[in-house]
Amino acid sequence: MMAQGASAQWPSGSPNARMVGHLLAERMADQRVAHAMTRVDRADYVPKAVKQMAYSPSPIPIFRGQAMSAPDVVAQMSTLLKVHEGMKVLDVGAGSGYQTAILAELVGEKGRVVAIERHEQLFDFGRENCMKAGYKNISFIHGDGTKGYEKEAPYDRILVGAAARSVPQALTAQLKEGGKLVIPVGGPVVQELLVISKLGPSLHISKAMDVIFVPLVDEG
Repeated sequence: MMAQGASAQWPSGSPNARMVGHLLAERMADQRVAHAMTRVDRADYVPKAVKQMAYSPSPIPIFRGQAMSAPDVVAQMSTLLKVHEGMKVLDVGAGSGYQTAILAELVGEKGRVVAIERHEQLFDFGRENCMKAGYKNISFIHGDGTKGYEKEAPYDRILVGAAARSVPQALTAQLKEGGKLVIPVGGPVVQELLVISKLGPSLHISKAMDVIFVPLVDEG
C-alpha cells in the first residue's frame, strides 16, 4: 500500500532514483537511507550477465550461488540499523559491495566500514566495485564473517547479509556498548530478521520481519 500523501508515480530521473523514490514512498527507507541509496547506483554492483535486472524489485543472483538482496530488504535493513555519521560498521557477507557502499555513505568521511566476505570471487568483485566508486572509508577483509573481525572491534553497528542458524557469539562480543546488530536468523527456508541492541550485560532482541537469505557459512 502506498504511504498516505505519497505520489502514486515514481519521481522522474534515473532508474536508480525512481527505484529509491518508490522505496521512500512505501516507507521502506528513511530519508538518510534513501539519500544514500540514491548516491549508490545499484547497476554498478550487478554482474554484467544480469545487468538488465539491476532495478528489479527481486533478489539478483551473483556468484557461487549467492544473491544480492532485493532493494526493499536492503532499504529496511539499513534503516533498522540506524547508522550515524562517524560510526564504525562491520558488514558481514559484503557480497557485491552494494550494501557496503550504502553503509559507507551513511557513516560519511569520518566513519568507517569494515566489509568481510568469505567467497574469494565475491570478495574481489565487491572490493573492485567499491574501489571504482572511489570509497576511501571501506576496509575489505577476506575471511569468515561468523567470527567477525576482532582486530577492528568494537563496532557501533554490525549488519549481516546472510542467514545464521543462531546469533554468532563473536559478533555480539565485538559489538560496542549501546551498539546494534541486524541479522537474519533461522532455517534454510525462511528466517526472522532480528534487531539486537547491546545494553550493558544483556541483549535486547526484537523481530523486524520474515526474510529469506542464503545461509551464513562458517569455516569451522
